[in-house]
Amino acid sequence: MRQIFSSVAALVLVLGPITVAPQVARAATPVIVVGTKSAACRDAQFSTIQAAVDAASPGTVIRICKGTYPEQVSIKKPLSLHGESGVVIEPSNVTQNATGSASGQPIAAIILVADTTDVDIREVIVDGTNNGIGECAPDLIGVLYQNASGEIRRVAVRNVKLSPSLNGCQSGSAILIQSGGGGMSVVDVEESSIHDYQKNGITANEVRTEARIENNVVTGVGPTAGAAQNGIQIGFGAEGSISRNSVANHIWSPCMPLESCEFKAVDILVTHSDDVSVEHNVAGVSQTGIDIDIANHAHVADNQVFDTLIFDGIELKGNDNDARDNSITHSDQAGVFIKGNNNDVRRNRINEAAFGVLKIAGFTGNVIRNNDFSNALVSVQDPTGQGSKASPYR
Repeated sequence: MRQIFSSVAALVLVLGPITVAPQVARAATPVIVVGTKSAACRDAQFSTIQAAVDAASPGTVIRICKGTYPEQVSIKKPLSLHGESGVVIEPSNVTQNATGSASGQPIAAIILVADTTDVDIREVIVDGTNNGIGECAPDLIGVLYQNASGEIRRVAVRNVKLSPSLNGCQSGSAILIQSGGGGMSVVDVEESSIHDYQKNGITANEVRTEARIENNVVTGVGPTAGAAQNGIQIGFGAEGSISRNSVANHIWSPCMPLESCEFKAVDILVTHSDDVSVEHNVAGVSQTGIDIDIANHAHVADNQVFDTLIFDGIELKGNDNDARDNSITHSDQAGVFIKGNNNDVRRNRINEAAFGVLKIAGFTGNVIRNNDFSNALVSVQDPTGQGSKASPYR
């Protein structure tokens, strides 16, 4: 025993005294509770969401009790909105609170997140039923991230539309992410329900915008003579990915027949943006399922596209795009349409189309290989032509 103590003492002399670092307690995340004080919301501190936002320090979690909140909300600091099941944000007579980054048009957003980072919105319903807008301006938006970053998860955005007499206005987008003036927006949109909008479901626009759009259900209003709808759009220099979404029901009624189609409605639209990936989505009942429109280096893979009316299941209008391993069923025109150079179309399964692949003449380097055609009147054809015209939101 004496020998053991002597050895320990010798070790202390060599290494010096052994110290234990004190544990530093982490500060608890501040939480603010919003709601009407009751048995179901005992800890309520504010009756409105905006009052809680104004009082919150950066990093606060604002917990919202079940109920309907008739207010627009503006967030310009890092924080989180977490709703209990049954939280509805439904303002009356919304007013302008932003200006479009590229267009300069006035915007009335139900939830505005601007000039900040780390804003998360979860488990709330955003409803535009009582928006009260009586003309095409301001542009009605459900949730707007402008030069702002964060996450939208498990929200529902609905009824972002004007009165039926104004359904031709290019207004009414459920979620809009945009950058401008040197700002940046990086936003994830996940596991959300988007429906009954007038123009677009989820849109990410402009340079320095990056969006990851994943596992959402986006449903258009079906045949309409109003605004030509798009389900999901990445455009005008924005970057990102669109994956594992279900998108359907986008049909512009005046686009019948083919010769009268000034514009069309699209489930998934990538326009004037390069290097966007579109993978593992289900897209159906539209005038084009997936439209790569004046865009390059897009990767379109493992999607299921069905019931494309008037036009094509997948359109590649640009250079160096690829469409691989997609399942395309029932296209009135082509399973895949190509207009550009060096596009790669391989291993797609195309069932019931007027043309398996339409490749506009005059372009070079396109590869069409190992596709499986069933019930296609013509497998591959090289016509002259221009292709269809999308109607993006900007």
